[in-house]
Order: sequence, then structure tokens, then C-alpha cells
Amino acid sequence: MPTPPKGPRLGGSAAHERLMLANLATALFEHKKITTTEHRAKRLRPVAEKLITLAKRGDLASRRKVLTTVRRKDVVAELFEQTAQQFAERNGGYTRITKIGPRKGDNAPMALIELVLEPVSPKQATVREAEKATERAAKAAPAAEETASVEETPAVEETASVEETPAAEAQAAESAAAAATEQATDAEAGQAQGETDPRA
Repeated sequence: MPTPPKGPRLGGSAAHERLMLANLATALFEHKKITTTEHRAKRLRPVAEKLITLAKRGDLASRRKVLTTVRRKDVVAELFEQTAQQFAERNGGYTRITKIGPRKGDNAPMALIELVLEPVSPKQATVREAEKATERAAKAAPAAEETASVEETPAVEETASVEETPAAEAQAAESAAAAATEQATDAEAGQAQGETDPRA
């Protein structure tokens, strides 16, 4: 008999365990929350979440797959028509396990497993919008690179013209400085000539 992937098997055989998890999933979808042992709740979570994912697809093949596990047609109909619509905005994390006190008789650790039917919080919606914007930007980046390669030549000419303008300004500034120094030297020469002027 094969051993289960996580801990001891629930029941005597693999078929017993499979039927036990199917009954727990049926009760969970019917009542929206159930109280069971912590180990059973942890083993039920992946089964229930896979069934909810199939219900979100909503096609006939998914309905038939769910009916192999959950045998009650009324529960499956409610799961597909009502519960799946409540999980439309949620990507995973459809169940919540809350630990509660130990059971009185044998002190087994108990837990409450329930469906998370609250709407997605605005913070999670904002995070989802940011992820979508990042994906759009990543898709738009190759298109932007192609347009940049087409417009590369005018960009180079613009930078050349921009570089020419400061060079021309520098030359003009140098010529102005040279003219100013010439005027200063002329003035000094005139003062020197004025000192030698006999009229002074």
C-alpha cells in the first residue's frame, strides 16, 4: 500500500482516504465552513482549491471532473453557479484554516476550514493593476526600441547641432575676451602716451 505524500494516511486505505476527502469537500462547499482535525483540514485544502479552480473554468469537462469527486449534483451546481463567481477576482487562496482549541475527548488539535468569500481588498487590486502595467510596459519596450532605431539618425543630428551651439558660443566668448584685452592694452598705451605728452 503506497504511503501518502504528507504524513500518515487518513483511514485504512488510499480509497478510504480519497472518499473521506471527497466527503469533507462536499461538506465544505455545502456549509462554507467545517470544523475538523488540523491534519484533515491541511489535507483537504489542496483538494478543495483544485475543485474551485475547475469550477472557475465553468465548462462541461470541468463540471464532469468535479462530479467524480463531489457526487452531489446540487452542491456542484451551487459551486459552479454561485461560489465560483465569488472567486472570480481571486487568484488562489480560496480557503482559510484557523486553529482552534483541542478536542475534549482525545485532545486532538482542531481547526476550522472555511471558504474565503470576502471580496478582494483594494490593496490586492492595486498590486494586480501594477503587475498588469508592468507586463504592458515589458510588451511595449520592444516596440519602443524598434521606433528608436528608426529615429536614431535625426537624434544624432540634433545632438550634433546642440554640441555645435556651445562651441560657437565659446568662440564668440573668446573673441569678445580678446577684444576686451585689446581695448585694455590700447587704453594702457594711451595712458602711457599721455604721460609722455609735453602738455601735461
